Amino acid sequence: MYYIVESDKSFEQAATDLEAAVKRNGFGVLHVHDIGNTLRGKGVAFEPQVRVFEVCNPGQAAKVMAADLKLNMALPCRISVYNEGGKTRIGMIKPGGILAALSQDAALAVVAREVEAQTIRMIDEAK
Repeated sequence: MYYIVESDKSFEQAATDLEAAVKRNGFGVLHVHDIGNTLRGKGVAFEPQVRVFEVCNPGQAAKVMAADLKLNMALPCRISVYNEGGKTRIGMIKPGGILAALSQDAALAVVAREVEAQTIRMIDEAK
């Protein structure tokens, strides 16, 4: 259900490289949630660095929503860069599993496999 890789890069470098990989692969970064800084800014004692990148390919998103508009709630894809146990990690919950749990549409399964392959490639390039 998860795809997570470990990187030898610093947290900041992995985040920068992920953003570049997203763009190289025809996706866009819609927003970056800096969860670690947000929690610390609200007075929560939270040490790890965590950034969640919301990424989207407009063509693929349109296919998903054309098949079932309710699936807008499963969009966009989210890829996280975080540090845990002194290691930088990049990961996601696989889109194929998410869409399979929400729809039995064979055409959507094809889209999910395509998006999953693309997002895995982005993570591997950023690693």
